[in-house]
Amino acid sequence: MSILEAMNDQLTIPERYKTLSVEEMEARIIEIKNKFGTRLYIPGHHYQKDEVIQFADDTGDSLKLAQLSANNKSAEYIVFCGVHFMAETADILTNENQKVLLPDMRAGCSMADMANLEQTERSWVKLQELFGDTMLPLTYVNSTAAIKAFVGKYEGATVTSSNAKKMVEWAFTQKERIFFLPDQHLGRNTAFELGIPLDAMAVWDPHTEQLEYTGELTDIKVILWKGHCSVHEKFTVENIEQMRSDYPGINIIVHPECSHEVVQLADYAGSTNYIIDKLNEAEPGSIWAVGTEMNLVKRLGQVHNDKKVLSLNPNMCPCLTMNRIDLPHLLWSLESIENGAPINQISVDKDIAYHAVLAVNRMLDRA
Repeated sequence: MSILEAMNDQLTIPERYKTLSVEEMEARIIEIKNKFGTRLYIPGHHYQKDEVIQFADDTGDSLKLAQLSANNKSAEYIVFCGVHFMAETADILTNENQKVLLPDMRAGCSMADMANLEQTERSWVKLQELFGDTMLPLTYVNSTAAIKAFVGKYEGATVTSSNAKKMVEWAFTQKERIFFLPDQHLGRNTAFELGIPLDAMAVWDPHTEQLEYTGELTDIKVILWKGHCSVHEKFTVENIEQMRSDYPGINIIVHPECSHEVVQLADYAGSTNYIIDKLNEAEPGSIWAVGTEMNLVKRLGQVHNDKKVLSLNPNMCPCLTMNRIDLPHLLWSLESIENGAPINQISVDKDIAYHAVLAVNRMLDRA
C-alpha cells in the first residue's frame, strides 16, 4: 500500500485527543499497558519521537522490531511505532492470531513509495529485454510488502543496511548482475565498497523507463532503481566541509543511504546500529557530526553528554512521515484495543506475504 492509499484509509483522530494534556495521555498509556501486560507489545523505531519511544517495549531498526514482534508469541496486539512498510513486515512475520496496528496510517516512507509493484514489473520486463536472464533482484527492507514479494518471486532477497555487503556478494554468486531497489545510494555505496567501479553501475528511471548510462551495456554489473531517502539525501558535501572548518578534528559518521560523495568524505559510514555502537565506543570529549535522522541524533546527544554530538546538517528536519506517530495517535490506538475495536490494522495479502517471506528468509539464511 502506498502512502496515498494509506491516507485514504486513515480514520480521523477524534478531537478529544487533541485537547488532552501530555500528563493525561501518558497516564492513560501507562494504565492500558499495565492492564494488557504481555498481551500488548509496542516496538519503537530509533527515529521515533522521545514522547513515543519512552513507551516502547523494544527499540531498534525495522527488521529487528519485526523479528522481535514475531518472537513475542504472547502479544495479541502489536502497536508498531514506525512507518507503514515496517508494520507490514511485522504482519508478514507474525502469526494469524496477532494483530499489527499502526497508530497513524499516514506514517509512510517516501523511499518505499518510490517503487510500486506496477512500475517494478514493467521495468523488469524492459530490463530483461536488455539483459536477458542475467539479473537477480535485491530490495532494501525499506520497501513495501509488494516489492519484497516481487523480489522473492524472482529468487532474490531483501537486504538491510547492516548486511547489504554480504547479500550483494551472495547475489553475484547467483547472477551476473543485480537489480537493486528502491534506494540507489545504499546500492551504489555497497557495490563500490565491494570493488565495483561506478562506471559499471547504471540507474533505472522508472518514470522515463530509461537506463541512465553512457557506456556499453555489457559492462553494467549493477542496475540501481532511481529512489532515495528524502532525509539522508539532504546531507551534503558542503555540510561536511563546514563541519570540518568549524570543528577541527571532528568525526563524521553517516548512514549509507546518504549520497556516494558524502559517504566517501565521511570518516565512518554504516547502519543505524553501527552509528549507535560507534558513539557508545567513542572517547569522552570527542566531537561527532552524525548524518542520520534528527530524532536519533538528538537522543544520541542526550545519552552521550560527555561528547559533543551534532547533526551533520544543522538545518535538518526530522523525518516528517515517521513523526506522524505522536502521543495522541498512540493513545488512540491503545484505547481502540481496550474498547474491543482496534483501528488501523495492517493486514498483508496472503499471496504477497508468502513471496515476501521467501525474500526475507533468503536474507536471514545468509546474513
